[in-house]
Amino acid sequence: MSPKDLLFALVVVLAWGVNFVVIKVGLHGVPPMLLGALRFLLAAFPAVLFVKRPNLPWKWLFAYGLTISFGQFAFLFSAMYVGMPAGLASVVLQAQAFFTLGFAAFFLSERFHAQNVIGLLIAAGGLALIGLQSGAGGGAQAMTLAGFLLTLCAAVMWALGNIVTKKVGKIDLVGLVVWASLIPPLPFLVLSYGFEGPQRIVGALEGIGVSSVLAIVYLSFVATLLGYSLWSRLLSKYPASQVAPFSLLVPIVGLASASVLLDEHLTVAQIGGAALVMGGLVVNVFGGWVRQRLATAR
Repeated sequence: MSPKDLLFALVVVLAWGVNFVVIKVGLHGVPPMLLGALRFLLAAFPAVLFVKRPNLPWKWLFAYGLTISFGQFAFLFSAMYVGMPAGLASVVLQAQAFFTLGFAAFFLSERFHAQNVIGLLIAAGGLALIGLQSGAGGGAQAMTLAGFLLTLCAAVMWALGNIVTKKVGKIDLVGLVVWASLIPPLPFLVLSYGFEGPQRIVGALEGIGVSSVLAIVYLSFVATLLGYSLWSRLLSKYPASQVAPFSLLVPIVGLASASVLLDEHLTVAQIGGAALVMGGLVVNVFGGWVRQRLATAR
């Protein structure tokens, strides 16, 4: 990978890692469903006027938009609103890698390999350890069980979106993200009207602060458009096996930025759980390569 593309990869890692802190900041002034609607409205417009629609049926745009965009962030924003710390959210959300394996086996008849099973068991132990720590932590930053479970639901929706991406095949990922961003605003607004109420919506919009505006701009342009644009560039130039490992750095940036910017503190058990999840991801990503190297050396 060239130094320029390596820099692009690190920019994506930083953008997506800090994303969780920015969500927390945005939720301080805007309720979760309204925040989701504003994020994707800004991600879609005006970009949709300049980015060509990907050559695939609308049903796949809806499938992608309702899973990886609407579903994932409806659950994630709600999770962080009801007590999921930003740092832990960045770790638990990585369970999507293992949900993706399960869905791929079920829907696409893909086979599990030994490293997948081992990585899944290690990560599952870490997730169980984190889940058992609900209510523990630093006071106001304590993780709630509801926040933990909602984050797992977000991971499930991300994984379903990954299956949709596999089904549509090779396609302009930027175009897919931009045009699929047209889908989430309406269901987000419906949920916002139903659960948050018109009075709260009007109050949030009338009293929106600079920090909330900047958070929405970051989520739309940096985390969504810039992040996916650079990521798709890397995937188009290099093998997925060379690009995918960079995603392992996202939770590390998420934990570090939450600690520095939000003063979040994890318990010893939560740190251990996070380490197990990351260890499981490493085994899942690199286990096949290690197995091949060992077989070649014999």
